[in-house]
Order: sequence, then structure tokens, then C-alpha cells
Amino acid sequence: MDTVLLLISSRHEAGVSDAAAAKAAEMCRATGPAQRLASHVLELACEEPSAGLEAALREVLAEARIDVAFLPLANRRKQLLIADMDSTFIHQECIDELGKLAGAGEEIAAITERAMRGELDFSGALRERVALMAGLDENAIETVKSAHVTFTDGGRDLVQGMRTAGAYTALVSGGFTHFTAFVAEYCGFDENRANRLIIENGTLTGRIEEPALGRDAKVAAINELAARQGITLAECLAVGDGANDIGMLEAAGLGVAFHAKPAVREAADVRIDHAGLDALLWLQGLQGPT
Repeated sequence: MDTVLLLISSRHEAGVSDAAAAKAAEMCRATGPAQRLASHVLELACEEPSAGLEAALREVLAEARIDVAFLPLANRRKQLLIADMDSTFIHQECIDELGKLAGAGEEIAAITERAMRGELDFSGALRERVALMAGLDENAIETVKSAHVTFTDGGRDLVQGMRTAGAYTALVSGGFTHFTAFVAEYCGFDENRANRLIIENGTLTGRIEEPALGRDAKVAAINELAARQGITLAECLAVGDGANDIGMLEAAGLGVAFHAKPAVREAADVRIDHAGLDALLWLQGLQGPT
């Protein structure tokens, strides 16, 4: 068979039960016994899924908080990881956290939410939000990093696992370089890219260096990185949660919507709603943490 079905839950929850495995095997007409890769990961060989099967499986397993992914066996292991940062590798939107310290938290967060749903032009929304932070002391950046940023479960495992397997890893964000450098160092990314805040005399000016890095820049980045590594886009893995990630998710051989907005889930090859980022290792047939 040339397709596998993966059932993955968070490694911190109950895992994939035998009953859930049996139901999935019945629904997808599995061609052999299930392989239990970990208490929270099960793999079954199957035929290419019929229309609607994935959605039906997801609905049946929703209460058990189990993610469902059908994957072709061909070219399963990827050679490049390109990842979003805010609400993907960290739980926060850093621009919203800075906005709170600038006294414009609610206004900025509302714009962020609309931009991530794809209702606003990302670059215009970015400039509008940054303008609301004019005059903020640059020390606020360190405050956000030290007191507000929390890392998504499995993120560091994903980066380290892919690098061990020989892949190149890049963090490409519509946020700010102060934060991507911080997150990239913690997780071990090979490189990071983001927007640069213009700071003068110790305060934010309310401007960024142009051009703004948004959806088109992320697509350009995956093309550039793939060419530099001498690989095809089919050998790339992209992960993100917001509308400005859709382009790179569609360009990659495997695009993963991670705890994402509805439009992003629709555009991606795979959606992960419950598990951590380490799920992306199991998707590729790599060993994740147990």
C-alpha cells in the first residue's frame, strides 16, 4: 500500500486507545495490523482515502482529542522545515504582548485576529499595529521575552529531530527579529527571518524596515531556501497557523496547519488540532519523543 494513516494525540493526554484504533482500522479498511509507535501514536497501512473519510474519522475521534493524517509513503521524509513563529512555536502573538505594554493591547489584538483570519491585508495591518506602539521603551522587548513568551510543546523536539535527520530548518515570521532570534536560539533553528523594528534613542518609532515580511515573503523564502539546499518543494515541510502562512503551506510538499484558523486548516495537507509540534516528526516516519 502507498498510504499510511496516522492517529496522534498529545503525549501528555490519554493517548490513542485500542478502541479508537479499531474504529479507525474499520473505517479506513486497513490492510494490515496497526503499528503502535508510542502510546499516543498509531500507524496503519491503507488505501488512498475516499472523499470525506478524513473528516468522518476526525469527527468520530474528536472527543478523544486524536488528530488524523493520511500521508503518501513516497517522499515522506522532508529535507527542509520552514516554520511560522507566533501561535505556532510560541503560544503568544508577540506584537499583541508589546501592544499591551504600550497601552494599546485590545486594539492591536483585534487587528491581529482579523489579519490572521485573512480579513485584512497583512502588511497594512502590521504597519497599523506597529504605529500604535510608537514611543514604547525598547526594554519592553526584553520584558516580553522573559515574562510573557512560552514555548509550544514539542517545538524544540521537532527542530532537533529534523536536524539530526539531516534537514535544514528556518523560522520565518511576520513578527520581529528580536523574537525570532530568541526562539531560534532556544529551538536550534539554522536561521531565522522576520521584520525589523526601527528603534531610535531607546524607543520604538512606530515603523519597521521595509519591505514588510508577510505572506509573499514567506513563499519567496521557501523557494529560495529549497533552491539553496538543492531540493524540490516536494521535499519541504511548512507549518503555521495564520492566513499569511497559507502560501508557503500550499507551496510545500507537506503543509501542516497547526492549531490553526479555519481558512488555514482548509488549505493545508494535514491539520494538527490536539498534538504538539513533535507530531510533525511522526508524520515523516521519524521518531518523536514518547
